[in-house]
Amino acid sequence: MLLTRLGIERLWGGGPEGAWPFMRYWVGPATLRLAPGSCGYGADRVPASGGAVLAANHLSALDPPLVGTFSRRAIWYMMKFELAEIPLVGEVLTWTGAFPIRRGESDREGLRRARELVSRGHVIGIFPEGTRQRFGYPGPVQPGAVMISMYEHVPVVPCGVESFGWSPRNRRACCVVFGEPMLFEGVPAGGRGYKEAARLLQAELERLWRLAAEAVAAGFPSELRDGTPRSEPVAPGHGLRVEGGVRNVSALDRE
Repeated sequence: MLLTRLGIERLWGGGPEGAWPFMRYWVGPATLRLAPGSCGYGADRVPASGGAVLAANHLSALDPPLVGTFSRRAIWYMMKFELAEIPLVGEVLTWTGAFPIRRGESDREGLRRARELVSRGHVIGIFPEGTRQRFGYPGPVQPGAVMISMYEHVPVVPCGVESFGWSPRNRRACCVVFGEPMLFEGVPAGGRGYKEAARLLQAELERLWRLAAEAVAAGFPSELRDGTPRSEPVAPGHGLRVEGGVRNVSALDRE
């Protein structure tokens, strides 16, 4: 990693938490130029402190920077191993805290890294479907995100993204909707419990994605039909005050 060896990280003091405010000067504006008119909703639902798992559905290559543009917190994304191997791209992503995980197989090191990060108070970003969805709507959710949440007793922040069809040639407006943080304390640990928690997360991602799609169709109203307010992109060096709390998913919620 040539640029890292040259010490470029000293520009922002080193470390991903310092890199995010620095990179907001160009990543956020560049993202909104690539998808002009894009909006976010419910950004104040991302906890202001403490560990969390941000779980978003995945429809286009724009999704990681788009979600990051509206997130108050630095997001340490899980990225597919192949991205980490791309010269320069992989290096830049590691500056933001992204870490590789191998898809389609057990990656104990990747999961260990994710658990370590949330236990230290960071927010990790996961696309729990495992890959980009090609048909325009959320797909089945894998249990990794909820397993980390349940192991480390941190919330999952669900995030619905409507970006289907976006490409550098089709610079359409997209939408991000953050949901209330979820805990799964009422769901038993173990294989069946993880599958049940994943099902609950999938249902919430689908609900938020529908709200995002409605917002795009309606021209991005000031609030969604459930009252979620529109959010401004997070400016460099600025954050948002947290409102609301963590929703515990119990047996009552599942009935």
